[in-house]
Amino acid sequence: MLKGGHLTLVYALNSSTNPAIRFRIMKTLALSLVISTGIGLAGVAVAAERAAAAFPAGAIVDLTHAYDTDTVYWPTASGFEMTSDFKGMTDGGWYYEANTIVTAEHGGTHLDAPIHFAANRHHADEIPLERLIGPGVLIDVSRQALSDRDYRVSVADFEAWESNHGRLPDGGIVLLRTGFGQFWPDRKRYMGTDDRGPDAVRDLHFPGLHADAARWLVENRRIHAIGLDTPSIDYGQSADFQSHRILFAENIPAFENVAHLDRLPETGFHVIALPMKIRGGSGGPLRIVAIVP
Repeated sequence: MLKGGHLTLVYALNSSTNPAIRFRIMKTLALSLVISTGIGLAGVAVAAERAAAAFPAGAIVDLTHAYDTDTVYWPTASGFEMTSDFKGMTDGGWYYEANTIVTAEHGGTHLDAPIHFAANRHHADEIPLERLIGPGVLIDVSRQALSDRDYRVSVADFEAWESNHGRLPDGGIVLLRTGFGQFWPDRKRYMGTDDRGPDAVRDLHFPGLHADAARWLVENRRIHAIGLDTPSIDYGQSADFQSHRILFAENIPAFENVAHLDRLPETGFHVIALPMKIRGGSGGPLRIVAIVP
């Protein structure tokens, strides 16, 4: 009953955007736990009230591209593959479906773990969950980036955001909107080339984060993670991946190929970004959502 009650409470917590309604539903359902757990009524009320207040309410916005044969990968990586193991009616009379998938870590909407470019830093399975869940910030540079494919988000862009909204929140998750998400999955428009192989890397043209801005963030602010709607936190023409190296040295992970950033406000939302938990991984597929009041 405890396990079932817990699941019921979680559903109630997420099923309404009205905090008062969520609290009343949770309090009512929680009474079913009293006898089996020995929790007092006062304790149930307090726990329900705290949980309802702690979890942000709002509309859930999916910021994840689906994986399929069109998914964008780095030119040197193989694409997504899915083969059917079984699909149809079994001899026992029920329907069954299962597939085998093959994917590089760094393709589609994915996590870059700090170990990707910094020795002795977090692997994918070692990143604290607190770094993957938090208040969201949107820096919109789409006007600049759409007029310059090689645009790099600058310190001035962050300062402009702060002049309107105040200091970047400690523990915040910063999302950079370049506007290039609208080109997904057209590799030519999204990345600058649809060629594959090592020689194609020199033809990559898309926006990213300037190394000076990455350095400013780690030296002056306390963000937990950063993401954007392009294939890399460094711009396409980068040859030394400085922004990766600066951020990852401080164990700040990055989210790449993030979708639908045009659906977010500049502030006031929350981000939940949960990657595949690959032991020893340098990254992996990511399911990222925003909760917008």
